Amino acid sequence: MTNQLEPISFNHIDTATVGTIVYPPGGRYGPRIQQDIQLVLLHTGSMEVAIDGVVFRLEPGNVALLKPGHIEHFAFADNQDSWHRWVAVRVQPLSVDDVKALEQLPFSIPISEHLNRITDLMLTIRSEHADTGTVMRSLGHTAIQLFISELSKAQLQKDIHPSVLRAKSYIHQAFKEEIGLTMIAAKTGVSDEHLVRLFRKYEHTTPIKYVWHYRVLRAIELLTHTGLSISEIAQRSGFKTSYHFARMVKQQTGKTPSEIRASSWGKGDS
Repeated sequence: MTNQLEPISFNHIDTATVGTIVYPPGGRYGPRIQQDIQLVLLHTGSMEVAIDGVVFRLEPGNVALLKPGHIEHFAFADNQDSWHRWVAVRVQPLSVDDVKALEQLPFSIPISEHLNRITDLMLTIRSEHADTGTVMRSLGHTAIQLFISELSKAQLQKDIHPSVLRAKSYIHQAFKEEIGLTMIAAKTGVSDEHLVRLFRKYEHTTPIKYVWHYRVLRAIELLTHTGLSISEIAQRSGFKTSYHFARMVKQQTGKTPSEIRASSWGKGDS
């Protein structure tokens, strides 16, 4: 479903605008005909929007996707201020397939930190860049694609056991430290054996193999994007020795750390 929207590229976007507003208690807006693909990020209060007569409710901490061509009427919280921000992207006429794909996307998902940051950036620079300019259009396009990406991620996570998600989150935070199966299981709230079974079912590996795999991934980022020594990268990535680091990298990628660095810096064969 989401792949069908990929053709809405930068070149299909005419303008991208951003804004922020606080509605007082009982605030109303509309009706209006939506002209853009618009993201509405609600931070405080509440919002109900009637779209072609069908009412949807948005709670704080969530972002709504509004789609062009629909009649909208907004009603905000009666007992408190409602603060929301928006990113509106005006696109050239969509194909029939793109319209169908867009209409299948849900009304709202939780606001991600990445989407918050993009909105922050657009608000910061909007006075310096035209709505029709390259910078704003690129950021607007990124915001829309990020919504779609976050939706896909959320759908995938629905199919993964919560204990596995908690374990992975802990590993991603603590991979630089010395962590073992018992510690991961304790942080997750299940037994060692049960966590191993869950990882085999949902990740097709074990928790400890996942730790080493993740350490190698993070180490490769440092190899390709920093000038840190290999021994320092090994230490920062949770490896006790450079030898163990080199062996794990070779096992996972087929290349030594030095070969990966040389290739990424254009000093060797890719």
